[in-house]
Amino acid sequence: MLEKIPLEAFRVFDAACRMMNFSRAGRELNITQAAVSRRIKGLEDHLGTDLFTRRGRNLALTPEGERLFQRVRATLEYLEESLEPFKSGTTQLISIAASGSISHLWLGRRLKDFGKESPNISVRLLTTDTPSELASETNDLVILYSTGEHPRWNLTLLMKEILVPIASPDYLAQRGLTGDILTAEAIARLDLIDYERFNAHWISFRQWFGRIPHPPRSSLPQPRLSFSTYIMAVEAALRGEGIALGSLGLIEEQLKAGALVTVGSDRVETGFGYYLGTPRFRALSPEAAQLHQHLLTTDETPPAVS
Repeated sequence: MLEKIPLEAFRVFDAACRMMNFSRAGRELNITQAAVSRRIKGLEDHLGTDLFTRRGRNLALTPEGERLFQRVRATLEYLEESLEPFKSGTTQLISIAASGSISHLWLGRRLKDFGKESPNISVRLLTTDTPSELASETNDLVILYSTGEHPRWNLTLLMKEILVPIASPDYLAQRGLTGDILTAEAIARLDLIDYERFNAHWISFRQWFGRIPHPPRSSLPQPRLSFSTYIMAVEAALRGEGIALGSLGLIEEQLKAGALVTVGSDRVETGFGYYLGTPRFRALSPEAAQLHQHLLTTDETPPAVS
């Protein structure tokens, strides 16, 4: 059906719906009131239904007209947004991809700071845990969970992954516990908060206990809570619901603020980390290079371990 309807008719219909007046719609589009009326009548004929009710000079949308208007308006707004990068003098758009955990815990505030420093550059953040989407070359920059090598991206280390049990101070205080002296055996008996291993290289509590020098002698109990994402596990720890695994670089703000503290003395450095990537096979735009430099230079001193 669409190939039989002039696309201009939808622009006229949209203007008529917004103005609820054919004359004002015509002035907006630089056509006559009669031309608006003809285009609306033609659209109604193609669709086989009335879009407006007409009572003298008063217009109202029929139920069919209201449904069509909502879809036409959404389509035109989407098209307008898609054309923004092609307008001269508009802000420059760059894209960066990162996993949910680093986007939420580390990257978000830095992008906000970058926006204040560079108001003429717009940043599109793709948050995904799917490796193929993270490493897609349609992105200008990426943050990858990696050992530091990738065939399509030049990688610079942002932070090593160092995992340590964490909890809110309130959780420990309510149980009369001192976090830094707890043994692995004692930690294993507390309310463990875990997350699903979406990536085979991720480490949850079972693997973490297996890598420390003195793992619990008894078998590890089932976690009290288990979440589908790492960030949900961290948020549960912030609420005082138990002990989660914390990646020190990701939770630096929560540690500095005292919202979380580390528990026990064992640390596991996994050999992985979070790396900022630039494309190997195409030049970086000046705007993307600016964001790249911002993310590398605004990182602060790693948090002290409580």
